[in-house]
Amino acid sequence: MRFAPVPASPAVSAIVVALAIAATLSAQPTLRAAPSTRATSEVTLSFPEGQEPSGAKPASIRLDYGQPHLRGRTMHTDSLVPYDKPWRTGANAATRLITDADLVLGGVPLPKGTYVLFTLPSRTGWKLLVQKNGPEPEVTYDAKNDIARVDLRQRTTTEPTESLSMTLIPVTGASPARGELRIAWGSFVLAADWKLP
Repeated sequence: MRFAPVPASPAVSAIVVALAIAATLSAQPTLRAAPSTRATSEVTLSFPEGQEPSGAKPASIRLDYGQPHLRGRTMHTDSLVPYDKPWRTGANAATRLITDADLVLGGVPLPKGTYVLFTLPSRTGWKLLVQKNGPEPEVTYDAKNDIARVDLRQRTTTEPTESLSMTLIPVTGASPARGELRIAWGSFVLAADWKLP
């Protein structure tokens, strides 16, 4: 004895198709954020309107760095930011300071050019280590490349910063141009003054 198949109702067919599509979509890989990102901070330097010398062009000071995120981690550990060891002050690549103008950073004169920045964290204070620029990736510190060591002002904050933030904050209208280089991550905020000579 043979039985004829019972045709599926349109509602059942729609449910079966929807389940098949959902299973296919859930099996496909999805995009997600990387553990660290890239970030920049830039100050543009220009002459007041009508006062620029003939042929003068704007200049800039720029920080380019890898931006790690805490993601629930403790910052001062041997694997993240150890005390008393130079830290590349970023993630995955060297942190660079690029200046189109001669600069004074924390009292140290720096001719225009590109520099690699490290920091030296300690329980008693932090230093900014300025190094000559070289080939990538320059993520390993070498004291022979030091140009200067700058003491950083330090304060703590009750509102932790999740992602490493490095900013060049200008004092607008100041002549010559000046401002602050600020580094914030976790509960610390570090700073050094910059100015044109």
